[in-house]
Amino acid sequence: MLIPVVGLGMDSAMDDISLIQQRHHLVVRELGGEIDLEIGPGDDDPTFAHTPLINVPPQESSADDHDENKNMAAVSQLPNDDQELLKSIPVKRKKKVVKRWREEWADTYKWAYVDMKEGTTRIFCSICREYGRKHRRNPYGNEGSRNMQMSALEEHNNSLLHKEALRLQLASKDKIITDKPIYVKALMSKSSGSIVEAALKRDPNELEFIQSVQEVIHSLERVISKNSGYVNTMERLLEPERTIIFRVPWVDDRGEMHVNRGFRVQFNQTLGPCRGGLRFHPLMNLSIAKFLGFQQTLRTALSPYRLGGASGGSDFDPKGKSDNEIMHFCQSYMDELYRYISPDKDLPSEEMGVGTREMGFLYGQYRRLAGHSQGSFTGPRLNWSGSSLRTEATGYGLVFFAQLMLADMNKELKGLRCVVSGSGKIAMHVLEKLIAYGALPITVSDSKGYLVDEDGFDFMKLSFLRDIKAQHRTLRDYSKTYARAKYYDEAKPWNERCDVAFPCASQNEIDHSDAISLVNLGCRILVEGSNMPCTSEALDVLKGANVLIAPSIAAGTGGVVAGELELKEYNLNWAPEDFESKLQEAMKQTYQRALKAAAEFGYQKESPEALIHGSVISAFLTIATSMSEQGCV
Repeated sequence: MLIPVVGLGMDSAMDDISLIQQRHHLVVRELGGEIDLEIGPGDDDPTFAHTPLINVPPQESSADDHDENKNMAAVSQLPNDDQELLKSIPVKRKKKVVKRWREEWADTYKWAYVDMKEGTTRIFCSICREYGRKHRRNPYGNEGSRNMQMSALEEHNNSLLHKEALRLQLASKDKIITDKPIYVKALMSKSSGSIVEAALKRDPNELEFIQSVQEVIHSLERVISKNSGYVNTMERLLEPERTIIFRVPWVDDRGEMHVNRGFRVQFNQTLGPCRGGLRFHPLMNLSIAKFLGFQQTLRTALSPYRLGGASGGSDFDPKGKSDNEIMHFCQSYMDELYRYISPDKDLPSEEMGVGTREMGFLYGQYRRLAGHSQGSFTGPRLNWSGSSLRTEATGYGLVFFAQLMLADMNKELKGLRCVVSGSGKIAMHVLEKLIAYGALPITVSDSKGYLVDEDGFDFMKLSFLRDIKAQHRTLRDYSKTYARAKYYDEAKPWNERCDVAFPCASQNEIDHSDAISLVNLGCRILVEGSNMPCTSEALDVLKGANVLIAPSIAAGTGGVVAGELELKEYNLNWAPEDFESKLQEAMKQTYQRALKAAAEFGYQKESPEALIHGSVISAFLTIATSMSEQGCV
């Protein structure tokens, strides 16, 4: 049995019981986890690697720790014979004990940590700091099948106690508790590391935002080393121009009142008015809003248009809500947001949880409050939209981008096995265009698992999938009609053999083990459809295996292009062929800009880092030039 020592942190406990050991560039775990940035010497200063960025006071010992120490001290004071007698008495062990975790299950337990409780090693929830039957049932128990463990995890996450703890944690300023100093990775120079240091000190609890910052700084290392003045520019860029957080009260169909939190982060308007989506999801928070706004700022800067970037949304969950409830929420949300948006300031668009229905309700309330109709929202099939292909643009653009990458390899999409995650608008249109080009898309996924059809989807099957989603049914129903299809619960599609992967679900959906599976199963190109779909560890694995990666800020510019076309030329009736031609040309320009910037800073076209670094470099230099011209604003 482990001897508890006052002051030991989470990592120490995990090391002592030989649990999973992971070293990360930036360990971004679920809420309650820790950020671990730690590596050797920097390029500029050999002492830099050992300089703590954030000094965190040691954790105070708990009452349980004191009691445990007292008991141990009391035993140590007994005579030797009595001590031997006590040791010989068998200690009763509870049937349910914490066994050694299997290495391949690492991702399952990112929401947990190990600690001592009353002399027994326990697995605690990282959010509510409780364990075992403190929840609706003990989800930890003995090792069972993976499905059993994942089922227990799902029940844990759905428990009322856990949800309440999560809500309180999101509202707390002290979201993360670390027990030791945080260090910067060795791959960064001191000048580059100082940017991450400043971001960590200012926003230590914003995990997604910090992760995106580190990835961008990593891409800009060579740029910053050539011009140290960009350090100040980057520090200014990382602070959003305007952050709006507001209350959204609404009434459900039973007459009960609810309140959610609304966000809008207008990240940067140096190049022009903001563009960016609205996300309605129960896990939406300020960190995600900032990270999405930051990504959108880079994406619009890389596009052919001069635009700024923004993002926002709410922790409201539209699933299971009636049209009337969603209308009430959207109207309440717009009651506050309308003050900060207009055609020359900020134009909201669709994102996760926000579709045609939500955009219609939002725009209707905006028009009512603003007193005019200027077509300031971008949404499909609405009378203020011009292009009929607005929703298709992002998904089609991803496939066009993949075509450009394959063309440089003297290959084409026809006949290639493609794995797609997600089953929303983007994923469905990726499937549609892959089928049109003769590829073999075999998967889609949802929050419960993924569906695989070894025969591949065709247009008839795609139509059936859309009917399933429109009727709010589960993807499992597909396998009842097509016998060769299988639906896997609580799993991701990255265990399927493929040539090209299109992650289109959410951020950090591909972790270290998923990346290893993709490499081992033949994946050679990954096109990011969602924002930051790969963890830092996953990116390292993919780059090490020479998997070509198309970053979302480049591959996802199709939505920006379509939005501008419909706003600037809304009076024109685009034929699908004309629209696709313009979209393909815009994607080609974006692709060439990224490769040109990469080449200028020494990244070869064949390098798996070329598109990642080139996209960030091109976008940043465009923004930095305008910021320099406009002065300190």
